[in-house]
Amino acid sequence: MKVDRAAKVNSQSVMMDGANGCSVRWLINDTDGAPNFAMRQFAVEPEGHTPKHSHPYEHEVYVLSGSGIVLEGDEEHPIAAGDFIYVRPDEIHQFRNTGTAPLTFLCMVPHIPEGTPVNTLPECEQTGKE
Repeated sequence: MKVDRAAKVNSQSVMMDGANGCSVRWLINDTDGAPNFAMRQFAVEPEGHTPKHSHPYEHEVYVLSGSGIVLEGDEEHPIAAGDFIYVRPDEIHQFRNTGTAPLTFLCMVPHIPEGTPVNTLPECEQTGKE
């Protein structure tokens, strides 16, 4: 079992083309022995956004604080604390902060086998890992 506080996990800037004012904390991943999923906590600063992208795997998102929009292709959906989002495989999406405080959310994704084709980069990389 792993029990810890998110604030104790180092935050890393998302260094991908198309990302602006976005950071991530890898809370749970395969190095913790989690066999199926990774849990990440994202923070998007006001006027910031994740890259607009797609990938061949699903992910589930739960908004912790702040407000913004999530793009589904070109369609905008408003989001705020307490909302949840299911992103289907290969669906083009982007998270944008439209508020005045950081937009924070949890994002859960499956571990992806090495060599899995990706149409565009996933929303964040951790030392070359998808």
